Amino acid sequence: MYAIIRSGGKQAKVAEGDLLDVEQLRASTDVVSFTPLLVVNDDGSLVSHRKELAKFRVEAEVVGPSRGPKVDIYRYKSKTGYHRGIGHRQKYTTLRITGIQATTKTDKADEEEEENG
Repeated sequence: MYAIIRSGGKQAKVAEGDLLDVEQLRASTDVVSFTPLLVVNDDGSLVSHRKELAKFRVEAEVVGPSRGPKVDIYRYKSKTGYHRGIGHRQKYTTLRITGIQATTKTDKADEEEEENG
């Protein structure tokens, strides 16, 4: 089973046990969860309806922070003596996907959702 999740404006395909670098999360806990955008079961069936996806959760544990490669930016204008160099290193959070689970809601909660549309 695998799922597509969204984090930091980007989408990633994840399966249980995967390591994933996402843009820095301000998570105070060691466990984070995502609502998937798409789920593909082991038998090949596809779940993409919004109400059905609300029943799934992708659980991940925070492994730790990491940093991306250094990007050097250098600007200059010829014949004027203008030189400027700056650098950037993106901060990431490394996650280990612990599971893709279908959450169970009570029948009363399902009835309320159907009434509200």
